[in-house]
Amino acid sequence: MKDTAQSTSASDQVYMQRCLQLAALAQGRTSPNPMVGSVIVYKGKIIGEGYHHYAGAPHAEVMAWRSVPEELRSVIGEATWYVSLEPCAHYGKTPPCAELIAGLRPARVVIAMRDPFAKVDGRGVARLREAGIDVAVGCLEREAIALNRHFLVAQTLGRPYVTLKWAESADHYIDRLRHDASEAPYRFSTPLRQRAVHRMRALHDAILVGHHTAEMDDPLLTNRSGGGGQPTRILWCHSRLPRPELRMLQDTSAPTIILLPPALLEQVTDGHYPPHVSCLATTDDLHELLTLLHSHGIESLLVEGGAQVLQRFLDAGLYDELNVEHAPVELHDGVPAPKGVPHVL
Repeated sequence: MKDTAQSTSASDQVYMQRCLQLAALAQGRTSPNPMVGSVIVYKGKIIGEGYHHYAGAPHAEVMAWRSVPEELRSVIGEATWYVSLEPCAHYGKTPPCAELIAGLRPARVVIAMRDPFAKVDGRGVARLREAGIDVAVGCLEREAIALNRHFLVAQTLGRPYVTLKWAESADHYIDRLRHDASEAPYRFSTPLRQRAVHRMRALHDAILVGHHTAEMDDPLLTNRSGGGGQPTRILWCHSRLPRPELRMLQDTSAPTIILLPPALLEQVTDGHYPPHVSCLATTDDLHELLTLLHSHGIESLLVEGGAQVLQRFLDAGLYDELNVEHAPVELHDGVPAPKGVPHVL
């Protein structure tokens, strides 16, 4: 039988909203794991809560149980346990949370959504029901899906969640015409918007640019928001090896991957690039590229340019989110913005 949220109440939604708020505190730190929050409620009061802080750390359910005062642990059999994602049912870096909850026997468990991960996918719910616990699934499911959209796309489609990002003028150019790298790119973004871009970088596992953008702009492609980790930098090359002097290849603050055709990869010798730079072979096929990145643990990808790379993702329909800044200026000429962006009515 398909799980529904019909057995949940308005108060259930309030407590599940708290789970989602807790889960979101770990944005940018849990990959390749999902963000999860958990709350334990007894007689209308929260007696324990927690969230998964980072990959490898104790899970949200464990953190919630640890926070319950000793004098209240005896009432767990009358409590309702809320969790924003189906409790895991397998042994990984931590024991299965479904076993923890099943052993404690709360009166009821409310879950926002099932976990599509192959080793869970309904097994956690089944284990709880086998223990005689009343389980409701689907409370604020839509919100839970939105929160963990990176994880869910990676699990269900076998590729990273792809965000395409660019800024364009009012007359639809992403840069002025430049003849060489000595000419700086046109800057559309305000300082506030620039901070938002760095925050976006912190929430993705990797950033990708093409060879032309790397050579012309020489970007660092680092997160300088002051919070979160450093995404992996990915440089996609087709016709020639990138210069080792590029800043993203010399800067050691983040790992860097160069994607090369097999023939170019054969030209890379030991010591050609610094140790933090890896070179991988890929074809010109976007599906294969994304599958390769997924196999290297990348669940979310921010594509920052240039125009031809962005257009390829658009044309292939291989993207999940668009983040386009429309600047109130006109360039009258320059590098055209990507075309074929869907209009939302």
